Amino acid sequence: MDSRRDFLKGVLASSAAITAAAVSPPACARETLSRPTDALGLLYDATLCIGCKACVAACKEANNNPPEFSTADKLWDTPLDTSGYTFNLIKMYRNGTMETKDAEVNGYAFMKTSCMHCADPSCVSACPVSAMTKDPVTGIVAYDAGACVGCRYCVVACPFGIPKFQYDSPTGKIGKCELCRHRTKDGHYSACAEVCPTGATLSGRTSDLLLEAKRRLALKPGSVTRYPRGKIGGADQSYEGSVGNYLQHVYGEKEYGGTQVLKLSAVSFAKVGQPDLPLTSSAATSETIQHSLYGGLIMPLAVLGALSFIAKKNVHDEDDSSANTGGEK
Repeated sequence: MDSRRDFLKGVLASSAAITAAAVSPPACARETLSRPTDALGLLYDATLCIGCKACVAACKEANNNPPEFSTADKLWDTPLDTSGYTFNLIKMYRNGTMETKDAEVNGYAFMKTSCMHCADPSCVSACPVSAMTKDPVTGIVAYDAGACVGCRYCVVACPFGIPKFQYDSPTGKIGKCELCRHRTKDGHYSACAEVCPTGATLSGRTSDLLLEAKRRLALKPGSVTRYPRGKIGGADQSYEGSVGNYLQHVYGEKEYGGTQVLKLSAVSFAKVGQPDLPLTSSAATSETIQHSLYGGLIMPLAVLGALSFIAKKNVHDEDDSSANTGGEK
């Protein structure tokens, strides 16, 4: 009995020492990852969007997704939010009389909702089986249904609420925009940008899209400029249009460590549904904490120490009584 008691004491002492050493210094987060040099993305300009939803229909067709109905007549596809079957959606901001487009008061505005393809994506960090991956060259955040175990950690981790699970399917999987990466082999690019009649959604390298966004912000509202359509660097489909009264902010340039989908708007980004995020990705902090806890088996040893403590308390009285009765024999 003495040997068992000494063993438990030893385990407790070692575990306590290791745990104390692990938690005493504050965890220092790793640096937030940056976009790849040739990262691909989209530029969405809400002032050019007319709410036609051609991009929504094109996305459905390109990804072979079924319609979703929100009306009793079920005459056409009417999703209210992104889902496991709807990867791209145009939402609408409304205020007062809705007389003026892109006005916060008595106005209305549109906003595109789809995967932002973060530079340091939380969904990739949270996925325990690498079903979510980020391409080191294009930066596209891709999903592998074959590797997915359906844990839905990515759903919880995403600050934009983008990955969605197909709950109505017995073999459900995650649905999200992958920038139509399956279409590039045929010379295509993101379907939403291909069909947009006004160039409100523009495809290209994120670095080029950022330059285009800043060019627009530098223009005088009401002046006339040429707006490219389709893909920057592709066939010239540009046209002349009036410059909107932009907010001097490119959403996605710095939010959450940067995203590959950038957005321009004349209405507050908070009012059109974009989350107010820090300049660093939470993946950087969470991974550091996880590595601190599990590195060198620190967390398992701490748990073992706790279990040993419980075991020691449970056998303490029995050991003492056995020792006493043994003396009488």
